[in-house]
This record gives sequence, C-alpha cells and structure tokens, in this order.
Amino acid sequence: MDTDGKTIVWFRRDLRIDDNPALAAAARDGSVLPVFIWCPQEEGQFYPGRVSRWWLKQSLIHLQQSLESLGAKLILIKARSTLKALLECISAVGATKIAYNHLYDPVSLVRDHTIKQKLGELGISVQSYNGDLLYEPWEIYDNEGHAFTTFDAYWTRCLSMQKEPDSHLPPWRLVPVEGIVDNCSIDDLGLENEMEKASNALLGRGWSPGWSNADKALSAFVEENLIDYSKERATVAGNTTSLFSPYLHFGEMSVRRVFQCVRMKQLLWAKEGNCVGQESVSLFLRAIGFREYSRYICFNYPFTHERSLLSNLKYFPWKADQAHFKAWRQGRTGYPLVDAGMRELWATGWMHNRIRVIVSGFFVKFLLLPWQWGMKYFWDTLLDSDLETDILGWQYISGSLPDGHELERLDSPQVQGFKFDPEGEYVRQWLPELARMPSEWIHHPWDAPPSVLRSAGVELGLNYPVPIVDIDLARERLTEALLIMREREAVARAEKSDGTDEVGDNSDCIDNLVIPKVVLKEKAPCSAASSHDQQVPSMQNFKNGFSSRKRLLPLEEEQHQRNMQISNSEGETSKIDDDLCSTAVSSSAKKQATCSMTSFSVPQSCSVSSDLKQQSHVEIDAETSSGKQVG
Repeated sequence: MDTDGKTIVWFRRDLRIDDNPALAAAARDGSVLPVFIWCPQEEGQFYPGRVSRWWLKQSLIHLQQSLESLGAKLILIKARSTLKALLECISAVGATKIAYNHLYDPVSLVRDHTIKQKLGELGISVQSYNGDLLYEPWEIYDNEGHAFTTFDAYWTRCLSMQKEPDSHLPPWRLVPVEGIVDNCSIDDLGLENEMEKASNALLGRGWSPGWSNADKALSAFVEENLIDYSKERATVAGNTTSLFSPYLHFGEMSVRRVFQCVRMKQLLWAKEGNCVGQESVSLFLRAIGFREYSRYICFNYPFTHERSLLSNLKYFPWKADQAHFKAWRQGRTGYPLVDAGMRELWATGWMHNRIRVIVSGFFVKFLLLPWQWGMKYFWDTLLDSDLETDILGWQYISGSLPDGHELERLDSPQVQGFKFDPEGEYVRQWLPELARMPSEWIHHPWDAPPSVLRSAGVELGLNYPVPIVDIDLARERLTEALLIMREREAVARAEKSDGTDEVGDNSDCIDNLVIPKVVLKEKAPCSAASSHDQQVPSMQNFKNGFSSRKRLLPLEEEQHQRNMQISNSEGETSKIDDDLCSTAVSSSAKKQATCSMTSFSVPQSCSVSSDLKQQSHVEIDAETSSGKQVG
C-alpha cells in the first residue's frame, strides 16, 4: 500500500462496499476520501422522481454507516457544479487522484468526459472503472468492428466470450485522508421535502434499500425463488420477479455477483438434470442481458433518449392529446389491466415487467401518444427508474428497434388480462370499484350483462369509465397512422431523388441505412488515461462516411436549436450530425444545441397535416397522490 497516496472516491450509482472496483483500488493505494455530490442542476430533465429520491436517500444513509465502520466518513456535498465540488475537495485534502465507476447514459458521458479532461489538464490523475456491467460497451462488437443492433446477436457474443468477469473483495479497513472538507447532512441534500415524508415512510414497509440488504435479497432469491422463475414470471399478481432492479440501478447490487451466483446454480442444475431450473436460469440471465444491452445501446447511440434508433417513426403522426395522456396516468382508460397497472405505479412506484409492456403498448398504439412522454413519466414515477432500460423498453414497444415489437402489432388488454391475470386478482387489488366483478367479465366489464354490473356495484361511466377508445377504432386509427407515415416517407424519398433537399436537409446522413454504423473511436492521448479508461463510440457511414454538414435554412436553424419536441417528423428535432456522433466528446455548446438534455416539454397539440407548425409547450403536470402505498 502506498500510504502517501490520497484518493477521492466519487460515488454515484455504485452505492456499495462489496465488488466496488473504484473503492477497492483507492483502498490499495493509500488514504481515501469517499464523496457523494448531489447536483440537481446537472440532472436537468432527468431529475429523479419522489420515490427514486427516497431510495437514494436511504441507500446513502446505509452507505454512510458502512463506510464509517471501515474507518472513513462519506462526505455529502450539494453543489451547483460537480467539477467545482471535486476541485474544492482536492484542494482541501491535497488529493492526487480521483477514482470512480463508469456510467453510460448520455448526460453522464458528457459530464464525465469533461471532468476527466479538465482534471487531467490540472495534473490530477483520474482512474475510472467498470462497476456496473459484465462487459464494457466497447468490448462487444461484431467481426467487422461494428456495434450490434439486435439483442440476440449481442447477448450470444457476450455469453461466448471466455473472459471471466472480475470481482473485487470489499476492503476490511479504510485509511481516511487528513484535512477538513465542507460536509452537509443527508437532509440538507434535499432529496425529500416535508410534504413527501409521510408518503415516503410507507415505502419502507415494502422495501429495504442498502447494499447489504441487496446482498440478502440476492441470496434469498437464488436459494428460494430462482428455480420457479420460468413459471412465476408471467404472473402479474404478487411478487413473482426478482425485484432486483432498484438495487441494480443504484449500484447496491453487483451485477457480476448476480451473474456468478446464478451461473453456479445453472451448473449445479445441469449436473442434476433439472430442466426447470436450467430454463429459469436461462430466462433470468436473459433479463440481466437486457439491462446490459440497454447500456450498450445508449453508449453507442446516445441520441436514443430523444428519438428512435430506427427511422421508422420519423413521419409518424402522433396525437398529442392531453386528455388521453391524463386518463392514462390516472388509470382511467376503461381497460382494467391498464388502469390497475397505472394505479399501482402511482401508489407504489412499481409495476411488474409484463404490466410495463402492456401499459406502454396501450399508450403508443391505442392512444398514439409519443413514446417520449411515456418514457419521461416512467422516469418521474418509477422506484427503479433507469434511463437506459426505460429507453430500451419504450423503443422496443414502439417498434423502434430491429428486433422489437412490430409497430402494427396491437395487443388487446382484454386478452392479455385473461392470459396474465386469469382470476382477476391483480385488477381487484388496484381497482376496488371492480372488486365484485366475476372473473369472466373483469377484464371487459363493458360486455357484461346489466344484471352482472348491478350485482357488482359497477356503473360504467360513473364509478368506472367506459373504454377511452374502442379496440376496433384503435386498430383503424393505428392503420391510418401507418398509412400516413408511409405516404410521407414516400414523398420525402421522391423529393430527395429529385434533388430538392439540397438546400439544408442534414437529418439523413446515410442513404439506404436506417441505423448508423458505430465503430470504436481511437482514444486521444491524455495524461489521466489508464487501461480502465472510458472509451468513446463514433458513428460512420458504412458506405461513404458522413456527408458534410449542409447550410440550414433560417427556419430549420431555429428548429435545430429547440429542445426536444414531438412533431410529424421525429428526425427534425434531433439531427444525426457530427455533434451526435460522439456524445462524450461534444463541447458544452454542442450539447445544448443537439442533445437537448436540459428540459423536457410536451407539445399541446400535433396535427397530421404535412405542414405541421411549431407547437407551444406545456410541462407535464404532477398527479395528486391516490393515498395507496406499499404495505
């Protein structure tokens, strides 16, 4: 151990002691100053929702206690600039190094690259590590060096790699640095206000944040519930999934340890010939793979928080209906399974994965609402809100991924109800007004005989809404929207072939290729670089390279500078250009112009006409609590 070394360990979403590579490396090198910096201004449009902030607060309290037991105090800082806060810590204790674990969302990529660059220029050593994934995104490419764009190909490559994931034992003791750093209390961070505390207190009855509690949850699941995962995961009533996602999001649980524990069971059950157990392991590891893939997609295609990976939605005529959006949020659509899911979300901050697919599919395909609205609402309300997995989920259901749902696919909530909640237990739990409905009618009460409705105390249109849109009408509307989308696309292609787009269309950099190819960009020399350093993706035209940037017309230039909005042309609001080819090397000015990371706004209305005008914006309004919490 180099006792003269002073390292600041910058905690973010890696709130654990066990298998924390940044903490382990710092402990080996000398004395340690653990720091957590809360900078709401830098969170921008992705400022966490109430329940997510509650979890973060509890997890930080747990981490504080753990670090103090090892000899070092966790410094909590509320700041307006993360870089400035780190510099003040460096000055206060004379630190010579900063260590942290990687994040892969577009906001963090820009911030981390800027901080590493600035500190490197000042001669501060910056070491970053993989504490969140089995494999770094830049480790998984096809034989030609391009990024995968389908999950099966990606996950097959991951599983075929011979590399054994690293793990890091927790330090048995930490040597604290000498010096005084301004520190605030956990309450001073402002993660919850007085009005939120009463509701948040109820969350503790159902959840136990903290890395050691995550470890207990992992052990219990692997030993007791993993074997039945393949049978139970499709049932939406009760806790039938692992419930690991909040722990994984905040880094309280090591995904490497999860993988290793589950793989050990797989080997054991394979030796015993336990086919049920082997199937459960394969399905569970596939779920872990989807989380990995979500980081992979966001790293390689950092524009996906704003627009689709595929270009198929560029001309889709979204309907910006605020009344429908509110009915969906409040669980008042008239479709029991959808409404039960949305009421559970608001009451508890949680939904079963299957319900998430059902409510998001209804949002996009029945109501024709822009998927970005739904993604942002999930971010604001989910206990395990996770930008990368939410992006992947909403793009998957919107038909925006090569291997996602077809956009034409419209699943009936009634049919899904009988498939995943056959007895209606889940609906009765969250829709008390339907509690007395017989199971045969509970998923389609609008078809029930009047006598059945009277006996159940259900008055459609009064104490429970009639369907917000008829299934047949929804199918017709979706079909019409797809026809409009294809007609617009055909017109755009005809105009391009006639050369009429020469003035300023720079939204299509690649002809005949809907997804830009991504290759690994060579790292520039940096005094702070190490073998663990974060790498950077770079898009290129597989055939001819990116076209040179064309001059924008005045109206297009104005639109180019706007924050994210939904219009009849999804691609017009976020151009594929050199600024988005590599999020991590964008300057702050470029980030403001192209990445739209500082605000989220919703257009009041959208027209299906081809000459859609610029729309005014309104912020998403908050709902009042239904009073139900995890119990």
